[in-house]
Formats: sequence, structure tokens, C-alpha cells
Amino acid sequence: MDEDIKNKLKPSLGEMSMNPVVRSMILSDFFILSAFSIYGPVFAIFIIGQINGGSALTVGFATASYWIVRSAIQLPISKTLDRLDSERVNFRALLTGSFLFSIVPFMFIFATEPWHIYLLQAVYGIGDSLAAPTYLSVFSNHLDKKRRNFEWGTRSVLIGVGTSVAAVGGGFLADHYGFHVIFILTGLLATFGSSLLIYSRYKDFEQLAKK
Repeated sequence: MDEDIKNKLKPSLGEMSMNPVVRSMILSDFFILSAFSIYGPVFAIFIIGQINGGSALTVGFATASYWIVRSAIQLPISKTLDRLDSERVNFRALLTGSFLFSIVPFMFIFATEPWHIYLLQAVYGIGDSLAAPTYLSVFSNHLDKKRRNFEWGTRSVLIGVGTSVAAVGGGFLADHYGFHVIFILTGLLATFGSSLLIYSRYKDFEQLAKK
């Protein structure tokens, strides 16, 4: 390999820095997705053991409730946002969706019947239908064109580490402290992650002011 290629493959310290909007959005997703991984692996156990008449079928309907609602409304929402063509509107939808689904884990504490679970999963689906496409849109708009792979890769790695640790931690907490603890912890971390989106917007305005 000649020297020119070697030099190109050696990133400088400046090149390793990351757009502050991208960085804060990655941290937001890290906390949110890690949070929901705390109860994800033991959610079926919660439904079967803690919900009146809970069964494997109840778990299936709970999962279906989320995906049916999300699949039904995500495209209409995305089309509407595309017509408005405003990152400010996209960000508001992202923030609304993120805080909406962050409430859901707290509500699981009070769930006793299958229909409570289905309703909460539907609310989760509404939140995600607002947050998922708008996150990807806003995030993509702020990527460094020369380092898109690195920035997407950074997000993927951090989320992978966070979700794996959270899954094990959630199982431990459920075993030793019960489901209420993991739902509260999930809600707190998800709310914190959603709050980081506000910081990312502040950094966005800060960048625009410098231009």
C-alpha cells in the first residue's frame, strides 16, 4: 500500500470529531433503546405472571397491537411530514413521539388486564410512528457526508452495547426487585434520552447562528 493511501486511511483528531447534533442524537437513541431493552426480554414473563388471564396468546396480541398501530399510521404521518418539508416540524414530531412512548413503561405498573397491555402497546406504536421516521430524517440531514459510515457505525455499536448490558441488567433486576423497578427505570432512562433531543436542537440552532 503506497503512502498516499495510508495517509488517507489515518484519520486525524479533527476528522474523528462528530457533529454535536449527531452526537447528541446518538446518545439519545442509546439511552432510549437501552431503556426499552431493560424490560424487553422479560416482558412476556410479566404478562403471563402478572396480568389477569395472561398467556402466550396475550403476549402475541400485545406485540401485534404495537405493530398494527405503527404500521397503519406511520406512512400517512411520514407523507404529511414530507409535504410540510420542515425540519422544525420533523423535530417536533420526533420529540412528541419520544416523550409519548417514554410514558408507557410507567403505565405498565398499573396494568392488570390484557386490554390495558394492548392499549399501552398501541400508544407505544403511535409514539414510535412519530419518532422513528423523523429521527432517521433529522439524523441523516446532519451527517457528515464524508463520514456517514463511521457515524452510522458509531450509533450501531453504542446501541448494541447498551441493549446487551440493559437486557442482562433487566433480567437481574426483575429476578431480585420485581417488575415495578424495571418499568420505573425504563421510563426514567427513556425520558432522559428524549430530553437529550432538546439539547440536540439547541446545538442545531447554535450551529445556524454561527453561519
